[in-house]
Amino acid sequence: MTSPAVEALASPPVTGAPRLAPPRVLMIHPRFMAGSFWSMEKTCQMYGAEYPMPPLGLITVAAMLPPDWDVRVMDRNVETVTDEDILAADLIMTGGMLPQRGDFLHVIDWAHRLGRKVAIGGPDVMSSPHVYEHADFIVTGEAESVIDQLIEAWRSGAEGGRFDPEKFKADVEKSPIPRFELLNRPKYLQMTVQFSRGCPFTCEFCDIIELFGRRPRTKTTAQMLTELDAIHALGYRGHVNFVDDNLIGNKKAVKAFLPELIRWQEEHNYPFDFSTEASLNIADDTELMGMLSKAGFIGVFIGIESPDPAVLTATKKKQNTKRDIAESVHRVYASGLSVLAGFIVGFDEEKGPIGDAVADLIEDAAIPVAMVGLLYALPGTELTRRLEREGRMHDEVTVESIAESGTADQCTLGLNFETLRPRREILQDFRTVIARTYSLESYHKRVRRLADLLRFDHANIDVLRSGFFKNAAFVVRLSWHLGIIAKDGKRLYWGTIYHAARRDSRSLESVFLCLAAYLHTGAFSKKVLESIDKKIAEVDAAMASAPAPAFAAE
Repeated sequence: MTSPAVEALASPPVTGAPRLAPPRVLMIHPRFMAGSFWSMEKTCQMYGAEYPMPPLGLITVAAMLPPDWDVRVMDRNVETVTDEDILAADLIMTGGMLPQRGDFLHVIDWAHRLGRKVAIGGPDVMSSPHVYEHADFIVTGEAESVIDQLIEAWRSGAEGGRFDPEKFKADVEKSPIPRFELLNRPKYLQMTVQFSRGCPFTCEFCDIIELFGRRPRTKTTAQMLTELDAIHALGYRGHVNFVDDNLIGNKKAVKAFLPELIRWQEEHNYPFDFSTEASLNIADDTELMGMLSKAGFIGVFIGIESPDPAVLTATKKKQNTKRDIAESVHRVYASGLSVLAGFIVGFDEEKGPIGDAVADLIEDAAIPVAMVGLLYALPGTELTRRLEREGRMHDEVTVESIAESGTADQCTLGLNFETLRPRREILQDFRTVIARTYSLESYHKRVRRLADLLRFDHANIDVLRSGFFKNAAFVVRLSWHLGIIAKDGKRLYWGTIYHAARRDSRSLESVFLCLAAYLHTGAFSKKVLESIDKKIAEVDAAMASAPAPAFAAE
C-alpha cells in the first residue's frame, strides 16, 4: 500500500530531465505583518537585537536536506532579500504562519517572476492549502514524513507535486538537530528549541490540536541536550525559548527530561535561561514547577482566556475551570516563574459587559504582560466548523484588510464572524481591558506585585552566568530610555526597580523584562485603542444610517 505522499507524486504535472547536480537552496522566512503584539521591536532594540525569535521551522527542515545541497537561510524580518539572492538559487523554500501570509504569497510570486521553483510548507499551508495552490511543491503537514519524497521528486525532474503526510504521525525522535549555524544569530533576542508537539486539551478555538494532535509527541533527552550543545558551541549565551505549545502536555516525558537538563545546566555553569508555554494546570504540580525553576526557566506563557466559568466550559477550556485563576497564577509565581498570559474577548457565552471583569482578573493575578485579543476563528478549528454550520463566518481575511486594520493580529482583526452579542458591546469591552491593563500606573503596580509574589526556593537565577555583558548593556539602555529621557514614568521606573531590589534582588531579571516589554506593549496599546475607536465609530455610523423600522398603521 502506497503512502499518501507517494500517491500525491504518482502523477506530477510535468516531469523534466533528472536534476543531477545538487541544488542551491535559498530558504526565505517571510515577514510578519507590522504592528503585532509579539513583534516587540523596541524591546528587542534594548537588547541590541532586531527580532524576538529565529525561524526554527526552516532551519529544522534545512537539517533534513541532503548534506551536499547548498543551503542558505534568509529572514525577511531581519535581512534584505534581493533579486540577486533569488536568482543565485535553484530552488526557493519558504513557509510561515497566518500573520505572515501577505509576505509569504509575495515571496512565492517574486520567485516565480524570476523563474525559480518554490517549495512551501508550515502552519498556514497546513490550515489553508487552497491559498497556496499556485506554489510548485506543497507540503501540507509535518515535513519529517515526506521530505524524502520531496527530495526524490526534485532529483527526478518533477516540476511540482503535493505532499500530504498522514496527520500526527511524524516521529519527532527522528527530527534532526536544527542548523543553528545558518542563522544570523546577533539579530535575534533569543534562540529557540522544541521538545514536544501537540496538546492533550480540546479548546474549541485552538488550531494546535488540529495541526499536531492531542497526543503530545516528545523528543528524547539526548536529542534536546544535543541541540543545546549545538547552540552552546556556537558561543551563544542567554535566553532560549522552548516553543512547545504546551510543554507539560506529556508530564511524564518532561519530568524525565528536566533532571537531565538541570545536570546539563550545572555542568555548563548555567549558560542559558529558559521560557516556554504551558497550561494553567501547571499550578497544581509543585514538584514540576520546582524542577523547571531549578533548570533555569524564568517564565511561562499561559492561556487564561476568560474569568467566566461558563465561557471556559463552553469552549472546552476545562483545565481553567473549578479553580481560582488568580490564586493559581500566584502559585506559579511562588515557584520563581513569571507569567505572561493570553485573554480573549468575544465568546458567544459572554453575558453582559465583561471588560472590567477581565481587567480585574489581570490585576488580581498580577500579570504585567497580558496578550488580550478579540476572538478570531482560525482555519480548521472546531470553532470555525461550528460557525460555518451556523452560517456565521465572514469571508476570509485578506492582506488588504490586515493593512487597513493597522495591526496584524487578533487585537483588531478578530471577530471574523457574526457575533451573538452586539458587536459594539464586545468592542467596548475589549477597549476597557486594553485601556485599564496598559495604563502606565496599572502596569507598574502589577510589576511590583509580581516582585512581591515571586519566590526563588528552587530557582537558579544568576545574571553573572547567563549572558552577563548582554544583560548589563540591556539594563543600561533600558534605564536610559525609561528612567532618564522618557517623557512620562521616570519616577515609576526607578520606584519599581527600588521596590523589587529591596524585596528580593533575584526578582530583578523578571522585573526588567516586564519593564522592557512595556516599551512595545505600551505604545502598541495606544494603536490598538485608536483602531478600536475607529471600529466603534463605524458601528455607530452604520446604526445611525440604518433605515428606521416600519410600523403598521393603526
